[in-house]
Amino acid sequence: MVHSDALDAVFAALSDPTRRSVLEALGEGSLSVTELAEPHGMSLTGFMKHLRVLEGAGLISRTKAGRVVRCELSAGPMQEAAAWLSRYEKFWTGRLDALARFLYHQEDTEWRSLPPAATPDAPQATSPNAPRSRCADTSASAPPKSGARGPTRKR
Repeated sequence: MVHSDALDAVFAALSDPTRRSVLEALGEGSLSVTELAEPHGMSLTGFMKHLRVLEGAGLISRTKAGRVVRCELSAGPMQEAAAWLSRYEKFWTGRLDALARFLYHQEDTEWRSLPPAATPDAPQATSPNAPRSRCADTSASAPPKSGARGPTRKR
């Protein structure tokens, strides 16, 4: 089982769109801090806070060569989070499959229990209370009469 604090740190790091964008960029390869910060339009100090969160979660590693600090993606913690999520994916896939089977069975049994006149291919039986369609061969029926006037507010 994955250590809870480490998993919490990974999900907290992934909760921010800036940090997810950094991880996506690092998926292409190692980049300098300046290259990573450029598309985000924030101060370097503010951006460094995001990098510290990512590094604290173990999602990136930083190396310094002279004056250039480069970042690299570390996939280990991400794999642990994916493994944790996959357990729930299996759970929900099983539940959704069971729901689909149930609904399919319900639809099948309801379809078979309909009276023959209610099937889409059979002609509809006419009953005196059944609504009639407005076809060119019939005249319009009189509008229903309204009931007595309801109570009014006293002013």
